[in-house]
Amino acid sequence: MKKMMFGAALIAAAMVPQAKADTLLGLYVGGDYWAAQTDGALGTSSDMQSFNFEDKEYGSYYAALEHPIPLVPNVKLKYTQLELAADANLNTSFGFGDKVFKVNSTVTGDSDLSHVDYVLYYEIFDNDLVSIDLGLSAKQFDGYVAVKGDQQGSNFGEESVDFNGFIPMAYGAVQFGLPFTGLSAFAEGQLLAIGDSKIQDYQIGVAWEFIDNMAVDVAVKAGYRAMLLELDDVDDIYTDIDVDGVFAGLQIHF
Repeated sequence: MKKMMFGAALIAAAMVPQAKADTLLGLYVGGDYWAAQTDGALGTSSDMQSFNFEDKEYGSYYAALEHPIPLVPNVKLKYTQLELAADANLNTSFGFGDKVFKVNSTVTGDSDLSHVDYVLYYEIFDNDLVSIDLGLSAKQFDGYVAVKGDQQGSNFGEESVDFNGFIPMAYGAVQFGLPFTGLSAFAEGQLLAIGDSKIQDYQIGVAWEFIDNMAVDVAVKAGYRAMLLELDDVDDIYTDIDVDGVFAGLQIHF
């Protein structure tokens, strides 16, 4: 359902009348391919279990609408796929939800940490040399964490815990351009640190705008993205997970 709603939002944004170079409205749409490695631990209490996570590839898609109306923020929506698979050899028993898994056994885990970012931001600077955006965002999770393995006092069992909700964050982005070349360097990030919970999601990279005309701009991008998810009792879920790796993508500006 979340993916369908995000797709509908992209279609709706694309139907808004456009004008080139943000004279009236500017629409950015794009997608990234992210080859990521994952390390960390998870659980349903602060006594988390470390897992061996598989290296995987994920997709990320976004749309941003910019306008000239004073005091009204620009809007960006971004969906990030993040479906993790892992296993662990238990040196001690591991309690997850209502199940306790046996010591000296192997458990497998899978989780869906995919989410949508809702971003409201202002353009502090915007020219060919430098652009700076600042604002607020919220990550919406609607997923689960599941563990399978041998239980104490019984045979094979599975426990799955759902979690959902919005996590507010600070947002910032900066881009430096090299005039007359189409080349630029950029950085974008979101940050939250409240109590024992911390989330960082940032990317840095370079872009090359190889099509630049009155109708449309098209750029290719490449760089590095990293995400830290330290959740402390968020809907009964605890995580200490690092996901990072290189990405490449395409962006279209109408």
